[in-house]
Order: sequence, then C-alpha cells, then structure tokens
Amino acid sequence: MSNLKQLAQSLGLSITTVSRALDGYPDVSPATRERVREAAALTGYRPNASARRLRKQRAELVAVTLPSDPGHIGPPHFLDMLSGCAEHLATAGLNLVIAPVPRGESELDMCRRFVDGQRVDAMLLVRTKRRDERVEFLQARGVPFVTNGRTESALPHPYLDGDGFAGFQAASLRFHADGHRRIAHIAGPQDYYFAHVRCMGWQAAMEESGLSSELCAEGAPTEQGGYLAALELLRHPRRPTAIVCATDEMAIGALRALREIEGGETISIVGHDDLPTGAYTSPPLSTMRMAGENLGRSFASLLLRAIAGEPSEELQELHPIEFVDRGSHRRALPNA
Repeated sequence: MSNLKQLAQSLGLSITTVSRALDGYPDVSPATRERVREAAALTGYRPNASARRLRKQRAELVAVTLPSDPGHIGPPHFLDMLSGCAEHLATAGLNLVIAPVPRGESELDMCRRFVDGQRVDAMLLVRTKRRDERVEFLQARGVPFVTNGRTESALPHPYLDGDGFAGFQAASLRFHADGHRRIAHIAGPQDYYFAHVRCMGWQAAMEESGLSSELCAEGAPTEQGGYLAALELLRHPRRPTAIVCATDEMAIGALRALREIEGGETISIVGHDDLPTGAYTSPPLSTMRMAGENLGRSFASLLLRAIAGEPSEELQELHPIEFVDRGSHRRALPNA
C-alpha cells in the first residue's frame, strides 16, 4: 500500500490523524500511534520523504498574504473564513499568520521570502488570477498550499471555490424568467479567475436566452468600481432593466448610481458575497454566496491533507452557489 488515504481508510481514521501519528505528535494518543505504525509496517506504507520533512519543520506557521490595495479582499466574509481556518489549524499545532503585502511589493515577493527563509510550513492563497505566479512558484518549490479560488494552471493544485459560472448563469436566467430582456453585467477585472468565470456564466445565460451580451462594463472590485461601471451602462441607448454584479461591493456602488438617475428605482440588481452591509442597503441587496457550513474549517482541512502528502487531484472542492433573496432583484419592471 503506497497511498496515505488508503491507509487512513483501512484504519477508520482521518488522513491528518494518521499523518500526525506517524510523525509522533503528542496530540495523538500512544495507542493510536502504535496502531497506525503497526498497520503501516504490515502494509508496507512509506511516507513521502519530502512531505514528511516539511511536516517536521519547526516553523509551525501557515501564512496567507493579503494585498494592500483596497477592494482585492472583501474583509467581512473573508476574515470570517480565515478565523474558522485559524481555529482548525490550531488544533493541529499550526498558527495562521496574516501578512499584508506592503505597497510596492508583490504577493509573489512575499511568498518567495516566506519560502526561501523557511519561515512557514505551508501557505494559503486568496483571490487567484487565471495565471497565478504564486501558484507556479509554490508548485515548483514543492511547498504545500491551498487556494481560495481556482486558476488555469497546467498542473492540478488544491483549492476551495464556489461554482461562479453556474451561479451567475442561474441568476441571469432568473432575471430572464421574470421578463427582463436587457440584462447587464458589472464585471470584475478579467485577469482574476473569479471575475472571469462569473462573466462567462452571465454570457452563457445571454446566449441561452437569445439576448445581447453587449451590456457589460468592467471595473475595480470596489464600490467606486461598481458605481463607475453602472454609470457607463446607464448611458447606453437601451439601458438595462436588470444588473448582475460580480461582487456585493460593486453592487452597492451600482445602487448609488441608480439613485442618481431618473427611473433608477425600477432597475433590478443582484450581487455576490453576502456581505452583512447588503442587508441594510436601500433596497436590501439580493445576493449569492458559496454554499457550505464552516468553510474556514474546510479550507484548513484541505491544507492539512496537502501537508500530509495527499494528491492534489483529491484536494479540490467546488461548492454550489446559493441565492439570498432580498428586495433589490424584484424591483418593478418598467415598460420595455
């Protein structure tokens, strides 16, 4: 037997418990450690040497780098996930370090400094780009990591993500079913994977419905970016009757633009992320969010399994998108 997952299944234990038992961690009972070692000897299991060496490093730190530019991370929902992640990692003896990226420095520079200085055992990556240099760097160095979001990397890597394509396709088709025929999209920067797949989902719905996909404006993933993109759409000769926004922050900015124009109160809108502030906008913002309980724990679990040496192909979670229906997507449809 050469697979850690198979060994864990044969014992009825988690992969993390088996890995830590083999490495002699004191948080695993002596009886369990002995049971695991006996099973490993009987089956001929040999731990991956490089992965085990990484696990035995004494840094006991996991780093997540956060860009300093505003809008790249939605703090309310993202920091909630990191909090749950940190709590679960702590039970495995690992501390999560949040490292803001100084202005003038890149996240890749930060990753390189952490890895080359042997300061961390593993890394978490957020807001992935379609081609992400951080992913390529960590893959080349053999450092365990998990991304919050997917990439277009040629090599598989562990990730936790929501099915943005299906979510935005369904939201757009819902508007179509409600009678809208001019459905716009406020898109985030298309070099980010999340923004790209959400835009592709909206485009797929337009094609399926036989509608034009010309009503699309791209902006920064901030309130100001959404505000400016909405103003661009509202200047169109046949302005939209419904808008699907890449993020809640952009949707909140778009709501401001709608309040500034005559007839703006008739334009329906939906966002994504389920930010708490969305419940207090006027009207309350309808939105979408990644389904699942305790996503922070799932994020941490994937990382611990990556550290244990489980194959990347088995460490990929794609969660469905669920709707949070409030008032903003049900505004009165004007006469076309």
